[in-house]
Amino acid sequence: MGIFDIFKKPDAETIARRAAHDERVADIQDSLRRRDVPKAIKVRLEGARSGRRPWTATLTPAELLITRSHGLRPIAAISATCWLHYGWSWTEGHAEGWHTALRRLKEEAWTAGANAVLDVKMRTIPLGIANSMDFTLAGTAVRVEGLPQSDDPIVATVPALEFVKLLEADVVPTGIAIGAYYEWMNDWLNNTDLTWMGNIESTRLSELWQHVRQRAHQELRTNACAQGNGVLAHLNFSEMFEREGQNKQKQYLARHIVVATTVDARRGATIPHQVRMVVDMHDDRTPLVGTRPHHQSYRSNESEGAI
Repeated sequence: MGIFDIFKKPDAETIARRAAHDERVADIQDSLRRRDVPKAIKVRLEGARSGRRPWTATLTPAELLITRSHGLRPIAAISATCWLHYGWSWTEGHAEGWHTALRRLKEEAWTAGANAVLDVKMRTIPLGIANSMDFTLAGTAVRVEGLPQSDDPIVATVPALEFVKLLEADVVPTGIAIGAYYEWMNDWLNNTDLTWMGNIESTRLSELWQHVRQRAHQELRTNACAQGNGVLAHLNFSEMFEREGQNKQKQYLARHIVVATTVDARRGATIPHQVRMVVDMHDDRTPLVGTRPHHQSYRSNESEGAI
């Protein structure tokens, strides 16, 4: 664009493009106020639901094959985002951000006529915007044959292959549970300065760390209790900071976040471990073992992603 082009009147195509953009933004803002799915997304999902539009999925070909043989029909690849500005708590903001994204993901799944969302991955965008962060969930909305449509669809972080394995073991993935807790500790008497004592445990920091982890897991159990009787695929994220407060007294911030897939299983039921002969035609690492990590967020903890 030249320096004098800014004084030219926009052409009809530019005007139409700007109007469409404004309409899209207004639609999204209105849907956020009404806690509903934007109209444009509704049209797309209802088209996939009715078959007027092609279905889409995040599943691999091997997973698509097993979903068909086990009565699962993929409808649409869906996603939900919450960009949250932290007010007074970064830690609890993470729980709130994931919960909000989870609610929006369920709304999209219901619009698509699904009763489950599989292969749900957690993602964040490291844009470095101060005091804020995005929380995004993406997965494949599916229809499970024999189950009615639900306004509270199953959300599973496990991929389709492991979802089927769990169903065969009479274990039903039911959702995502989140626990988060943080606490400040003031070291008024400088008891954490153990520099001249050799190898010795800092009991105050150990107690702080244990307390914060226990409270986070307690919140996880409370959140999971309404969804099932067990949790799988723990994703743990922990941090501790030291800073100097007034009068050069040390302060410590410890925080812990844990995310898990909730499941419902018959108590006391044994899980069969049948050995069956299979022929694996996969030309890479076999997907039959199902041990690849699924969670993409909290990168320092990815090793704990799979079940």
